[in-house]
Amino acid sequence: MRIGISLPVRELQDDLGALRAFAEAAEDLGFTHLRVPDQVIRPGTGPLDEPMTVLSYIAAVTSKIELVPSVIVLPARPTVLIAKQAASLDRLSGGRLRLGVGVGKYPEEYQALGADFHTRGARCEEQIDLLRRLWTEETVDFNGRWDQVSGVGLDPRPVQRPIPVWIGASGLPLPRVRRRIGRQADGWFVLCSPEEFPGLRDDIYGAAESAGRNVADIGMEAGVAVVGPREHEWQSRVEGWSKIGLTHICLRTLGGGLAAADHIVRMRHAAAELPVS
Repeated sequence: MRIGISLPVRELQDDLGALRAFAEAAEDLGFTHLRVPDQVIRPGTGPLDEPMTVLSYIAAVTSKIELVPSVIVLPARPTVLIAKQAASLDRLSGGRLRLGVGVGKYPEEYQALGADFHTRGARCEEQIDLLRRLWTEETVDFNGRWDQVSGVGLDPRPVQRPIPVWIGASGLPLPRVRRRIGRQADGWFVLCSPEEFPGLRDDIYGAAESAGRNVADIGMEAGVAVVGPREHEWQSRVEGWSKIGLTHICLRTLGGGLAAADHIVRMRHAAAELPVS
């Protein structure tokens, strides 16, 4: 099981030095990936840099750790532009991008970005198909409901062809979202409880098998907080997810009211206390 950690962007209070120090320490400690959330515009939620941009900064000061925006609100963004941004980040990082995508839940963000909130699910599915073609084909012809491209392509294309696309959703995704994960995703971010997980996983696997996919190709990642009200049980939660068969875990130092420097201290303690490798 691969064990990563969330970059606590909001709680580092827009301190670029602290962001860099945390990312460098995470890599030095052997964490496999860094996750960063997406938010373009919403009031009162704390400072949060645009994830593709901040991960480009992190790519320049690291060399091994995987970079994971989780998740980009894909239907609120132009498909070709995010394809280009992702390809560029993948190249700048030497092939270290894993692109998390989702549809979001804030109509005001869609409105501010000039996108349609009500068609976001269907558009996301179309976008994933186009993204993969843009990353792998030199010249693309695509005539979709929302995107039309003809005789064009990205130059340069990414190191990974295609870049892995993981889907994030609510704790118990709707049936359509479960089908989307099974049919299209390289992996999914698990927000349900361990008790709810088997049924959800089986639905996703069923959709994958119906699409002719190997279910072993679909990764699964849950988050575990190492601070806050459940701090005392974080190790047993990691062990539990490992026994269930998750491929990835993401630890979080968020939510404990830590000062910037204390996030690194807590991360170091967690790395030393990990029950699995």
